[in-house]
Amino acid sequence: MSQVTPLRRFAVTASAACAVVIAASGAGPGAGPGVAYAGTVDALTAVTPLVGGSVPLAPPPVREEDQVSGDHLAVTVRHAGAGVDGTFEVYCHPGGGSHPDPAGACDAVDRDTRWGRDVFAPVPEGGVCTMRYGGPATAHVTGRWAGRPVDAAYDRSNGCEIERWDRLVPLLPDLRPVGR
Repeated sequence: MSQVTPLRRFAVTASAACAVVIAASGAGPGAGPGVAYAGTVDALTAVTPLVGGSVPLAPPPVREEDQVSGDHLAVTVRHAGAGVDGTFEVYCHPGGGSHPDPAGACDAVDRDTRWGRDVFAPVPEGGVCTMRYGGPATAHVTGRWAGRPVDAAYDRSNGCEIERWDRLVPLLPDLRPVGR
């Protein structure tokens, strides 16, 4: 993944350099010297006089997701009860955020993180799950974890979904019956 950004920058820089050369050469349908292709950005025409010398080309701006260090998750919990519903931010490595227990939340996700396995993967289809109902609570987790995007939905509609939810406690609120 770390090689994607430099390659993307190289490709964009090379494309921009080609566009400047084409614009400066005046190549194109009915184009005279210094006239860019029809439909090109006026900025290319503006740099045409500079091509005789050296045109400094800067790399494209760095995207926000490329700048973020560490892992970041946004957790939205609904219908779980007073005091636990809401949206919380969790930053891990280093830890922080508005989550009630950011260190515990990071530890819960770290505990299940394994190479080649998506800790936020849904319950596999066709599995046999108990017909237990764990309540109306839902959660939506988005962000980035281990360099990968996260967009996962959680509920407590059957035994498999309840177990999937409970695996991420305290990232998700603990809704298990007291004494368990």
